[in-house]
Amino acid sequence: MSQEDITLTAGDAEVTLQPGNGGRVGGLRVGGVELLRQGERFGCFPMVPWCGRVRDGRFRDGADVHQMPLNSPPHAIHGTARDGAWSIARTATDEAVLTYDLVKPWPYPGRITQIAALTPDALTLTMSVETYDSSFPAQIGWHPWFNRTLEGGEPVRLDFTAAWQEERGDDHLPTGNRVEPQPSPWDDCFGMPGGVDVTLTWPGQLELKVASREEWVVVYDEQEAAVCVEPQTGPPNGLNTLPRLVTPLEPLEATTTWTWRRI
Repeated sequence: MSQEDITLTAGDAEVTLQPGNGGRVGGLRVGGVELLRQGERFGCFPMVPWCGRVRDGRFRDGADVHQMPLNSPPHAIHGTARDGAWSIARTATDEAVLTYDLVKPWPYPGRITQIAALTPDALTLTMSVETYDSSFPAQIGWHPWFNRTLEGGEPVRLDFTAAWQEERGDDHLPTGNRVEPQPSPWDDCFGMPGGVDVTLTWPGQLELKVASREEWVVVYDEQEAAVCVEPQTGPPNGLNTLPRLVTPLEPLEATTTWTWRRI
């Protein structure tokens, strides 16, 4: 089991994977230009076995209530797998497979597999959660930090059409009400029943489309350095409000594809 960084290449695209740092994508360079914010906490990390905040760090599974560490007090945020070291199952020039076995504080055994596949104009990330034992609720998502500007160019523009926005309470969690999508700034979850479809445009430089069959996306643009477009299998606090059950017969799987072109 090695946790050295992995470099994938295809055409003039290059991806760095960091198994030892939460299985994250540490960098995505197109024509030598870095698209992701650099730093140990940034890049693009997998959110699993939950996405966003869990209210008070607690979730219910049948009669059992489980407490997760409050890493974003008063809530627990973004799962546990980003804090662990992942194993390398397979690598090739343009593809790699990473795995992570769920451990405490998550109360259930399970294995996460993430596949990164690179082509000259796209990166596809696929993640699955499997269990061979007890069933449990889970979520999958990705948390990319895209640089707001590329090499001193104009700031990125975000374009998307959502069917609704999850109303956000003072505690940063969805209230359960759906409202008309509001203008930026955002730290908000949007619903896209036809699948996530968000376009980032760095004027005169690059256009990148974030797509997924999932219908939930959190958009965060309240930081100066970066913007986040986070496709996921359910809304924040979804372990409690919209759980997806992982069973021995039915894993939970999701995919996101980022496609780019020069403009």
